[in-house]
Amino acid sequence: MKLILTHEVTNLGQPGDIVDVKSGYGRNFLLPRNFAIRWTKGAANQVESIKAARDARAVHDLETAKSIKGNLESSAINVSAQAGEGGRLFGAVTVTDIADALAEAGAQVDKRRIEVGNPIKSLGSHTVSVRVHPEVVATVKLNVVASK
Repeated sequence: MKLILTHEVTNLGQPGDIVDVKSGYGRNFLLPRNFAIRWTKGAANQVESIKAARDARAVHDLETAKSIKGNLESSAINVSAQAGEGGRLFGAVTVTDIADALAEAGAQVDKRRIEVGNPIKSLGSHTVSVRVHPEVVATVKLNVVASK
């Protein structure tokens, strides 16, 4: 199945890339989540506008990406969540919660660039990765605290 990516998909490609994927992956994962559109001659004309939007949002300079990485790694970020007895959370800390906490700390990060290894379901210190640039990955320390 030939698709045009509209969002960044890990290990597949960037927005505007034309990819061949198995039909089940495209039909059951990429298309319902609006990560891709079907390739047609008419849709192929949209590739340039998708790539232009991607370039406008991207961090182009490697030095800028390294300075953003330094800012992200410099201090721990506090994320508040509802917790029960024993420090177990009601639900989990999502990438949206992490992106909001980073925005409050002064770092605007797209939530699609945040990678959480295992779901965060307990209070305490955790680490997540943020892909600032294709060559630069920042490791951010999170302190999950109980909300009042």
